[in-house]
Amino acid sequence: MTVRRRATRPASTTPRPPLTFHALTPERWPDLVRLFGPRGACAGCWCMFPRLRGAAAHQGAGASNRNALKRIVDRGEEPGILAYADGEPVGWCALAPRETYPRIVHSRLLQPIDDRPVWSVVCFFVAKPWRRHGLTPHLLEAAAAYARSQGATMLEGYPCMPKSRNSPDAFAWFGLASAFEAAGFREVARPSASRRIMRRELEAARRRPRAGRG
Repeated sequence: MTVRRRATRPASTTPRPPLTFHALTPERWPDLVRLFGPRGACAGCWCMFPRLRGAAAHQGAGASNRNALKRIVDRGEEPGILAYADGEPVGWCALAPRETYPRIVHSRLLQPIDDRPVWSVVCFFVAKPWRRHGLTPHLLEAAAAYARSQGATMLEGYPCMPKSRNSPDAFAWFGLASAFEAAGFREVARPSASRRIMRRELEAARRRPRAGRG
């Protein structure tokens, strides 16, 4: 899947190149490694925190988490979307059916609000030069397009409300409510003062007509 969008650019900077988005595949694994850097995104998480319960994610920080995510990719799963600018990876968004993430499934705070099957957006990581430049809503649009192509009819996220404007950008990994709103999500529950559950309805993907024989 390839999606092209023009990045939002701050008025005070030079124009930024158009963005493209691709699902993470084994061939694109080196791009994720380059984006996450030697620390593996946030303190060696390698986007495994939502997939593990208890202290397992922290105990495996670094090489263990990296190898675990690599195995997921190598067996054919596509655990998220990469954003590119001029061929360089600049952003990441993790998503999958909700039941993929034990930490979400077993969270007392993020219990399902109904019986509808949903896909969950659980993590963002943006390269430092691209932070606070409006990339996250574009990632969410690409995530919605991907989830729809996989048959999903509802996309759900769990954004945080930052405690202060000085909260570290890299650790807003659940995303911010303002970015979800910009991508067409609406709040459906507020389980705590700092947490929202937001949803976006997805139209059914149109099936391509079969080519006729002649």
